[in-house]
Amino acid sequence: MREYLLNAFVTLFVTLDPIGLAPIFVVVTSGMRGWQRRRVALLAASVAAGVLVAFALLGAQLIGFLGISLPAFRIAGGLLLFWIAFEMVFDRRNIRRSEAAAAGSEDEGNVAVFPLAVPLTAGPGAISATILTASRATSWVDIAGLVAIILVLVAACGAIFLLADQIERALGRIGRIVVSRLLGILLAALAVQFALDGLLAFPGLFAAR
Repeated sequence: MREYLLNAFVTLFVTLDPIGLAPIFVVVTSGMRGWQRRRVALLAASVAAGVLVAFALLGAQLIGFLGISLPAFRIAGGLLLFWIAFEMVFDRRNIRRSEAAAAGSEDEGNVAVFPLAVPLTAGPGAISATILTASRATSWVDIAGLVAIILVLVAACGAIFLLADQIERALGRIGRIVVSRLLGILLAALAVQFALDGLLAFPGLFAAR
């Protein structure tokens, strides 16, 4: 269980990338007062947590209902996570996030739900990682641990939102680049592992001929 929870924590931490959300939050909430930013941060974190917890509990059943096998989803999710890692390593993810942020409205509620909660926090990569990790659970204790990890990490994202100005100044441009590259390399390795697990789980794919 300890290995499962550690893997879940690392995968979701790298995918959510709380530190990388800080400059985007600053851009999206520019012009807002302090109390408005706090409201946006809390609402965005609450919505993102609800989305990810829902997929942790019901994601496997949903893809089963759609006729998608878990091995196929592991491979697809691994490829998607690898693309996110590629963007992080080559600094393309922040550009895409900035474009998504520019599509948001100035209304507090709208900004909190879109683009901050979805897709910047609980985006396709985080949702895929959540379903993939939940599919590897062996008991409800593992699922409960995964839900706890999601809540902790989304709470960390909310805290990052609240401290976005200070964090952006402390890290600086070079610091953000270094953190993004290191997390991207780690996520790439995890993505390859997801894809390999999916290939090995396909019935009869590697059966002796």
